[in-house]
Amino acid sequence: MFDTIHDWVQWLGNNAALYLLPFLLVISVLVFVHEWGHYIIARACGVKVETFSIGFGKKICGWTDKSGTHWQVALIPLGGYVKMFGDTDPASATFTESVKEGETTRAMNEGERSQAFFAKPVWKRAAIVFAGPAINFIFAIIILTGMYTTIGRVVTPPVAGAIIVGSAAEKAGFQPLDRILSIDGKPVHRFADIQRTVAVSLAAPLSIDVERDGKVVTIPDVSPRVDIVSDRFGFKHARGLLGIIGPGLGVSVDGIEAVDGKKGDVGALLTRRMDRQVVLSMKAQQGAPAQDIMVKLSRDLNGDFLKGAANKDGIKAIQLAPRLENEPAPLSLFASFRESLADVWFVSTGTLQSLGQMIIGTRSVQELGGIIRIGAVAGDAAQQGFLALLTLAAMLSVNLGLINLMPIPMLDGGHLLFYAIEAVKGRPIPEKVQEAALRFGFFLLIGLMLFANLNDVFQLAK
Repeated sequence: MFDTIHDWVQWLGNNAALYLLPFLLVISVLVFVHEWGHYIIARACGVKVETFSIGFGKKICGWTDKSGTHWQVALIPLGGYVKMFGDTDPASATFTESVKEGETTRAMNEGERSQAFFAKPVWKRAAIVFAGPAINFIFAIIILTGMYTTIGRVVTPPVAGAIIVGSAAEKAGFQPLDRILSIDGKPVHRFADIQRTVAVSLAAPLSIDVERDGKVVTIPDVSPRVDIVSDRFGFKHARGLLGIIGPGLGVSVDGIEAVDGKKGDVGALLTRRMDRQVVLSMKAQQGAPAQDIMVKLSRDLNGDFLKGAANKDGIKAIQLAPRLENEPAPLSLFASFRESLADVWFVSTGTLQSLGQMIIGTRSVQELGGIIRIGAVAGDAAQQGFLALLTLAAMLSVNLGLINLMPIPMLDGGHLLFYAIEAVKGRPIPEKVQEAALRFGFFLLIGLMLFANLNDVFQLAK
């Protein structure tokens, strides 16, 4: 889409309202939710919170509430912090037992010390730190549960409407109308489960159970094909592809070049092969490549075609599989909650699996994206509508919670690691050791942020 990075920057400038504003909105909400988790548990544990900041750097606006907490919005909206009483910095890296009053400094009294973060038992400090990532997961579950309860969700059954010839599925022995029951022992409930599981697995062999003609058939050692795809911005992603096309697909007769390798009157060829398994050679059209697909034609599903009737768009088409896609319908509260938990679990495990693949080298680190990529995705979601943006916010909230739980100094997970060691040893890690670890964590995070954002820039410039 973009020949040079200059073209991309110019395009972004012309579309700043479409991409920058949704990005800032989503990030600000997620940061507020994360920091509010720290704040609310700190207050519950009797800790005084001095500052609640959305953003870093120079303060833009703010106010102080009755409890003495100063709430503010700062200039750089790419994070936030909660500074607690007794800490000398927002990261809780060091603390002081002194209180500054004007130009003088005095020692804390007992009442003040009881409100200091550093003076609380280790379990309370751990609870306060853990609350930030935890509420990100809770927030995602609340969003998804609310959406599924009020709007519902479209569920496409995990049925193979067609098999791409030459694909991993065809080589493994999949047949049209196979219903996928489980992948590596994990139940599959909808077609999206197949897509997401295979995409993350890359080329790792999978054992897949399918229902075929009323019997359960196990297809072992199915190795997906790894494909490198580029989105419309030019960002590259590796994903595993099985080669199964979902149910309910209709195909225009004009888009078929041959039936079982035979060209000519395609309509007549299709009519003669009803209720049989055939291979359709599809023409390249609308960005889809020319490819052969294996289907099982059904006379019952194609009554209109056999009568010579066109569909509502005036196109003669054949239906390859039963239209099993359901219209979105509100779910019960329990069902919505269950679906939300499943989605959050899948995103969490999929993200961790992808990170592990980057570490061992089976997935390219070029897929590690930064602010530019998140902004592009947020802008796209905003253009698709409020529900798409809300869904993206839920997924990003899960990722924010996961990232903060990583045992890297400066992140919540690093602090939790320190507290775990303190709980085992019975005394805190020496302050100098903590300071050195936090400095290392700071430079590590800065390096990762630079790498991710430069990675975005270089991919766009290609």
